[in-house]
Amino acid sequence: MATQDQLLQALAAVVDPNTGKDFVSTKAVRNLLINEGDVSFDVEIGYPAKSQIPALRTALVAAARGVPGVNNVSANVASKITAHAAQRGVALLPGVKNIVAVASGKGGVGKSTMAVNLALALAAEGASVGLLDADIYGPSLPMMMGIDGRPESADGKTMEPMENYGVQVMSIGFLVNQDEAMIWRGPMATQALEQLLRQTNWKELDYLIVDLPPGTGDIQLTLSQRVPMTGAVIVTTPQDIALLDARKGIKMFEKVGVPILGIVENMAVHICSNCGHAEHIFGEGGGKKMAADYSMDYLGALPLDINIRLQADSGKPTVVADPDGEVAGIYKAVARQVAIKIAAKAKDFSSKFPSIKISKDT
Repeated sequence: MATQDQLLQALAAVVDPNTGKDFVSTKAVRNLLINEGDVSFDVEIGYPAKSQIPALRTALVAAARGVPGVNNVSANVASKITAHAAQRGVALLPGVKNIVAVASGKGGVGKSTMAVNLALALAAEGASVGLLDADIYGPSLPMMMGIDGRPESADGKTMEPMENYGVQVMSIGFLVNQDEAMIWRGPMATQALEQLLRQTNWKELDYLIVDLPPGTGDIQLTLSQRVPMTGAVIVTTPQDIALLDARKGIKMFEKVGVPILGIVENMAVHICSNCGHAEHIFGEGGGKKMAADYSMDYLGALPLDINIRLQADSGKPTVVADPDGEVAGIYKAVARQVAIKIAAKAKDFSSKFPSIKISKDT
């Protein structure tokens, strides 16, 4: 009869292709049971991987069956996404496990398109995902997500998020007319944003993706200091001007204690649709060099592709418009890296502890 040590040794030979680590040393293998020739076990991974779970299960079952004396193997492989630590002293948001800011120092670098496709890619892998449009002055997510109408409120105090493609969405764009200009000073805008964030009934989100406006002003600082950020993704183009502003964004997050999950380079190369010639219109390798300079992860490069723009403008972003295409594959790879980096961070256990109140005896 097979022993537990033999089985664990066999399962340790299966390596997670995303992390490069085996499932035994990381304690992902649980509830290992042996009943004569029948073996069963669970494997729990900390990031969404719906598309990869069948292959992982097949590899684990094959490894277990290779142990002498094993006849039948039952393996349950599932994702379990937990809350991870944010800035010190900032409490987690109810109903939201992890908040990821998508930021850029400069406008026009494709940050909102990145945020939308990142959210859709995480949702496609089985995560519960929300999307918050933090750009009070220029909200674009209603159009990109193909959502019309206004959010409902059952109690007159909180709002239900809008939803499309399996993603919960909230934006000031749902509450004002499309052509109405938000002529507000900074404090008004930050107050409106906090209301959107905290008065939305987010429904048990694994990830809330926040599309930040460009720059390092009031809104960015308010979110960074008062909202529990698990991490930030910096979006830039390769050109020197965009990189200069992206560096300022990195410095801001460093000062407020929000970790940078990585850097994404947008519009890295243009492929001519007629002749196939590749041209680096905005320069080459700038984002990769900046990631190396700051010892940060380079999450990937997106091409300057007209279809990305057309799909976002039509309310059907690339990940849902062409889910098996090359560009959607890049977005999914970026999302996977972001989720894996979050899974490796320290977990937040504050929700497991009772609140302690000290009262003065009278």
